[in-house]
Amino acid sequence: MSSGSIARRIAALAGMVLAAGVLGGCQSSPWPERPAPSAAARPFVAVDAFVQIAQMQRGVNVLSEDPGWTDPAQARFKPEYFRKIRDAGFGSVRIVMTPFDHMDGYFVVEAGWLRHLDTMVDAALAAGLTVILDEHDYLICGKDVAICTQKLNAFWAQAAPRYANRPAGLVFEMLNEPHEALTPELWNAQIMQTLPIIRATNPTRNVVIGPGSWNSLGLLPKLELPVTDRHIIVTFHYYTPMEFTHQGSPWVPQFKKTGHNWGSAADLARLDGDFDTVKAWSDEWNRPILLGEFGAYETAPMDGRVRYTAAVARAAEARGFAWAYWQFDKDFVVYDIAKDAWVEPILHALIPSAPEH
Repeated sequence: MSSGSIARRIAALAGMVLAAGVLGGCQSSPWPERPAPSAAARPFVAVDAFVQIAQMQRGVNVLSEDPGWTDPAQARFKPEYFRKIRDAGFGSVRIVMTPFDHMDGYFVVEAGWLRHLDTMVDAALAAGLTVILDEHDYLICGKDVAICTQKLNAFWAQAAPRYANRPAGLVFEMLNEPHEALTPELWNAQIMQTLPIIRATNPTRNVVIGPGSWNSLGLLPKLELPVTDRHIIVTFHYYTPMEFTHQGSPWVPQFKKTGHNWGSAADLARLDGDFDTVKAWSDEWNRPILLGEFGAYETAPMDGRVRYTAAVARAAEARGFAWAYWQFDKDFVVYDIAKDAWVEPILHALIPSAPEH
């Protein structure tokens, strides 16, 4: 498909959303009908990107691979959890969403999926949280850049106008962890395609964008952003060292050996050096920073997980970065849904002042 055809299709999608408000769904949809909430009562007022980072403060990733995206009746995550998150001391949530699997052949997102997203966005905002909408189809984008380009642009052509009148507490994250086929150079080109689609209806909403190679801090120097757009928050992810943070995880067999611990003087020095590198880049380019993911998998020793989690969070805070822990439930968990209880050692490593539960 030519670039002109793609642009025309994206423009048509945006027009459909603006005209209809909510896209029509099929009768067999598992989602209940729900009108789009009125945006008039909660107008958008632009917020400086550095101010927004201060408002985000401490966050947590939510809704990753939640079955509720396909059938709300099967959801692990309930809207009432947003209040629990706020009461524990968090200031933000990063909603992990994969809309590519919910598009038809014309790249139109299922109406029910969008209504489910509305429910989560509005519940999180009502709880007083800053909400980051994280487009998380990074695996597809790492394999097939052409389909990624079409679907990513199509998604934001639908989502950006849909949420244009939500308050500034809603932030867009363009794409999680560009990598492999989506090289740093192609990612820079993708930014220059997708960001204007967002800016057409959200000219001053803050947008989160990170560097290539899995949002690696080492790729920050290759990240190219429009200099005059000051409503951009730059993100990076941190799981160093992987032999500790991912030990025993089934999706990275090269780190299957367990027993690694963390917390030596050398470990702490490496962390400080890495975060000083990010801080220096932030100061040079005058861009605020979100540490969008960090954590250690459950098969790591708990004492090391607590030390690591606390050290990374405090290192980010000391440099003025907001952060979002990976993740609320499923793995790396900070909240045990089956027990309806926080994993207290991890919660208190993240938020020392969190109340005992």
